[in-house]
Amino acid sequence: LLVSIVAILFGFLVGSILLIASGQNPIQCFIALFKGGLSSKERIFNTFSNAIPLVFTGLSVTFAYKTGLFNIGATGQMVAAGLLSVITALTVDLPRPLLLPLVVLVGFLGGAVYGGIQGYLKSRFNVNEVVSGIMMNWIAHWAVYYVISDYFKSSSMATESQSVPAAASLRSDLLLSFTGSSSFNWGFILAIACVVIVQYILRRTVIGYEMRAVGFNAEAAEYGGINVKKNAVLSMAIAGALAGLAGVSYYCGYCTAIRIGVQPSHGFDGVAVALLGGISPVGVVFASIFFAILQTGKGFMSVMTKIAPEIADTIIAIIIY
Repeated sequence: LLVSIVAILFGFLVGSILLIASGQNPIQCFIALFKGGLSSKERIFNTFSNAIPLVFTGLSVTFAYKTGLFNIGATGQMVAAGLLSVITALTVDLPRPLLLPLVVLVGFLGGAVYGGIQGYLKSRFNVNEVVSGIMMNWIAHWAVYYVISDYFKSSSMATESQSVPAAASLRSDLLLSFTGSSSFNWGFILAIACVVIVQYILRRTVIGYEMRAVGFNAEAAEYGGINVKKNAVLSMAIAGALAGLAGVSYYCGYCTAIRIGVQPSHGFDGVAVALLGGISPVGVVFASIFFAILQTGKGFMSVMTKIAPEIADTIIAIIIY
């Protein structure tokens, strides 16, 4: 916790120097930054909504890291799963109580398969998961280009898919009645559940113990009778499933469609969230909210102070370092 707090303070310190060099008052800028994310009920719930996919990708990176792997492919897993979920939402005609769980399940399994492929390449051919993850990010990116533009393109917008029907959306009228016009959605229930489940798996199960043992020392774990290759595949599959839920919550909750040519930043931001959260499932929740405040508030800060919103991204980058 102390390391994270010091990192945050150092990030804002260097950010202050940059703002002063730009002729700005850093205190006023930071007040505007936090006002943008927290000054009203709608802004607060939009911040929470922005944090939901970050929780999933942060958990994804955390889980893989605990087992000795670095999941840089969370973006591809998120996009691939989101694509499958959107396709399911647009092609399957079922009532909401059946369609919504199906959309979530398809995204979960799609992310698991996509991540599991990277784990298999690692265990079978010793392909570095960072290399395969980056390459598969681009495969998912161009798959969206092909599938959406040829089969599911919106009639009014050439750069995005048709809108997800209400029956397949994680948004609801009930939540809107409490949160105003925010994009807050039922993905927060899934996020909380995944935090509890991941914590339980890593700390209270044999599988979690074996995976952490592999993460600490793969050779010693193998000498002790643990199947290192099987654990690599399983670890990346679970990490991919978590990133897949990020795709579902983003494209069927935060957004209402999938855009062509846009890679969401949540996959790479998940690395920052995991690091700031101390590679802990509970820490990921608080780190996600903090980063969501910065992401939600930077536009408001830019309008109020005439400073480039990228200063918030600079602060995030410094915190990571």
